[in-house]
Amino acid sequence: MALSTAAYDRLPELKAFDETKAGVKGLADAGITELPRIFHAPPHLINGSPTAPADDPNFTFPIIDLEGAWGKDPIKRAQIVGEIRDASANWGFFQVVNHGVPARVVDEMKAGAHRFFELDVEQKKEFFLPICCKDIVTEFSKEILSFADSLFGLLSEALGLSSNHLKELGCAEGVDVAYNYYPPCPQPELTLGATQHTDTAFIAMLVQDHIGGLQVLHQNHWVDVPPMSQGLVVNIGNLLQARVFFLICPIRFFLMVKLWMRKLM
Repeated sequence: MALSTAAYDRLPELKAFDETKAGVKGLADAGITELPRIFHAPPHLINGSPTAPADDPNFTFPIIDLEGAWGKDPIKRAQIVGEIRDASANWGFFQVVNHGVPARVVDEMKAGAHRFFELDVEQKKEFFLPICCKDIVTEFSKEILSFADSLFGLLSEALGLSSNHLKELGCAEGVDVAYNYYPPCPQPELTLGATQHTDTAFIAMLVQDHIGGLQVLHQNHWVDVPPMSQGLVVNIGNLLQARVFFLICPIRFFLMVKLWMRKLM
């Protein structure tokens, strides 16, 4: 069971942890056997929505094969657009394969992240973007932006719009790259790798290693996202959902605002 949070001042411990600059990797290297209290998650988060049964077809995470999406077969493209529409509407997530980002780039990006976390703590303090990762981050970002440009075309068509609509709105004009490291935990029953959240971007694309661990909430159940060596997990972010809302429901939005303003009067 998690320790009581009564009269517990978390801030000093959190500040001390941040000042080490070693992150959770430093704790793993130190061989801790008990989870620091600052990482204890509230029980209602740990014991919240159940994990979906792995063999239940209603919770099969959508995997979309993009092979042929940019070819000359309009029927194949329409089929893929339909799969993206269904996955986006019902899940807000899907995983794509045959996306065109070279396998070498995906593999080197994973390896670069691993090299970064294996650096000495002092090296991590010195470099914001270490030399060991700089070239592959640049190449990966270029490839991801190119793919995102094509993906927004499919998403536009899924919305019944022209293929360049979302691109013209500026949805694919930038990219942020982040590494996440989740070491083995001595007391996993007390914590979460990352608490439930939504992403604020237009879309977020995630690459898992072979261990996996990513889950998404669907029909009030947590569903495991299967790790695939060359798969890219696409998350429909808050900004894109907002764009879609304004595109499809402008009158409804106006009425909502009008009613809300009326309540203030």
